[in-house]
Amino acid sequence: MSVIGNVFWFILGGAFMGLGWWIAGVLAYISIIGIPWGKACFVIGQFAFMPFGKQAVSRKSVTYKDDIGTGSFGVLGNVLWFLFAGMWLAIGHLLSAAICFITIIGIPFGLQHLKLAAIAIAPIGKTIVDI
Repeated sequence: MSVIGNVFWFILGGAFMGLGWWIAGVLAYISIIGIPWGKACFVIGQFAFMPFGKQAVSRKSVTYKDDIGTGSFGVLGNVLWFLFAGMWLAIGHLLSAAICFITIIGIPFGLQHLKLAAIAIAPIGKTIVDI
């Protein structure tokens, strides 16, 4: 079922949001300081292309260890991310979700946009896992 959802998602607009994540990643890579955020953008961009059957969780809950992204530096990184790029990606996902919620068929797609909007707010310290 998730394959069918991912195919419809990609055709009906998921490709645009995935490209948005990848564009943010390229911009982050251009500024040398933003390379860690750029890497996260490419990983989440792949998630944005095919979100059904996957979920973003804290890396600490997967590895059972703290790392630089799950500690205080991760909080600082998320604040900087939100100010420079996360807010815009989250707005894009929220607007897309609102459009999807207009029809009954679009409700699952709207829920995926809400899931991606939450990740757009604070992606540092998260990892993508299969459900």
